[in-house]
Amino acid sequence: MQYGFDNEKYLTIQSEHIKQRIATFGDKLYMEFGGKLFDDYHASRVLPGFEPDSKLKMLMQMKDDAEIVIVISAVDIEKNKVRSDLGITYDVDVLRLRDEFIERGLSVNSVVITHYNGQSSADAYRKRLEAMGIKVYYHHTIEGYPHNVALIDSEEGFGKNDYVETTKPLVVVTAPGPGSGKMAVCLSQLYQENRRGVKAGYAKFETFPIWNLPLTHPVNLAYEAATADLEDVNMIDPFHLDAYGKTAVNYNRDVEIFPVMNALFNDIYGESPYKSPTDMGVNMVGNCICDDDVCRKASLQEIIRRYYTALCNFADGKATESEVNKIALLMKRANISTADRLCTVAAKDRLEHSHVATAAIELEDGTILTAETSPLLGPCAALLLNALKHIAGIAHNVKLIPQTMIAPIQKTKVNYLHGRNPRLHTDEVLIAISMMSLIDENCKLAIEQLPKLAGSQVHSTVMLSEVDRKTFNKLGIGLTCEPVRKLNCHQD
Repeated sequence: MQYGFDNEKYLTIQSEHIKQRIATFGDKLYMEFGGKLFDDYHASRVLPGFEPDSKLKMLMQMKDDAEIVIVISAVDIEKNKVRSDLGITYDVDVLRLRDEFIERGLSVNSVVITHYNGQSSADAYRKRLEAMGIKVYYHHTIEGYPHNVALIDSEEGFGKNDYVETTKPLVVVTAPGPGSGKMAVCLSQLYQENRRGVKAGYAKFETFPIWNLPLTHPVNLAYEAATADLEDVNMIDPFHLDAYGKTAVNYNRDVEIFPVMNALFNDIYGESPYKSPTDMGVNMVGNCICDDDVCRKASLQEIIRRYYTALCNFADGKATESEVNKIALLMKRANISTADRLCTVAAKDRLEHSHVATAAIELEDGTILTAETSPLLGPCAALLLNALKHIAGIAHNVKLIPQTMIAPIQKTKVNYLHGRNPRLHTDEVLIAISMMSLIDENCKLAIEQLPKLAGSQVHSTVMLSEVDRKTFNKLGIGLTCEPVRKLNCHQD
């Protein structure tokens, strides 16, 4: 793997920068954590070398001074909003996040349910959490938020919210996903702390866009592609340019909300500590890029990957046409096309000759392998076997799984589980060769190569089942698919 990001440097300078920001305010700092606190795979893809749990590791260096507040919107509870990357609802993810934090020795203070307006589902969720010994607070919907500053900054605005009791100088406010109300929780706490004579500050830790990279840098364009569903747009921070005469990159939501936040800061503190939305950030990621070319190439690949994801989501009714069009436009700005993804080209080339569903993989060393569907295996299951044999140095014509073993599996899938597709999925193939590894040295050697697939790229000419998608994700393989449901074959 080629590295473009110095993770050790990041862990050091990021924690030091946050400590400096805490000292600026004195008593307490409420820090809004945007994006994922851990399992940040987008960052690891566009910044090769960035570890998915880097932000969590950085925070653990400060764990004696930090506590975490997890935020979830009552609206998201009511509609059972799902994290698309994990396939679990936000309310379940709150508990997952809490367990992960506690397991790593971090202090989790409480859960705040925002946008509360008497929803019965939120009441039931609160009772469930309190039965588990978790402190829960309500923050109410404020009419006219965020523009009605006079109401927000009053007893009928932030004053109606529950006061979240905290004890550490750094309070990290995080959530399962965007739109949860993290910023409002931070601002509400500033209002409440000020009433109690506590000097508290606010800062924002948002990895992307990277403020000290150019607006059209592929890393920043990849962020726009990743948030196409939120309609975020990167832009030059006009307040920063006006205050300092320097160019900094931010995004539309922070720029739009800054005048409102500035007014709130003035009301709470008497004056605002910030001259621009960029000032509010503490992100040092841009200072830790050690090979810009590597990060540029990785980010361009991420934009293509996001484009295919949007196409498939649109085919499934989970995305809008405008989302697809926005990423297509970003590809034009970056001067790239789907032909720049090598495994995509290879899969399509094989499709032209076979006329059945195909798949291709680009291994970490640049090797391209292809496979096609057969009566026994789906294209990606066959591809996985080909890749493992190649890495292990096993001849291509060697059959790792005997047909006598595949046949009873297919019978069970069709006759007893009433499936339409008898072909083995990727997880079923892995289970089969795992069992065979007890008696077959080739299977034992092949299964030991699985970790070496991490970082590989796969393209399928048909949309895959959820089972196959999750298998590739767990293996650390980047997957894209054509928005085609079937091609002379059935997909479960």
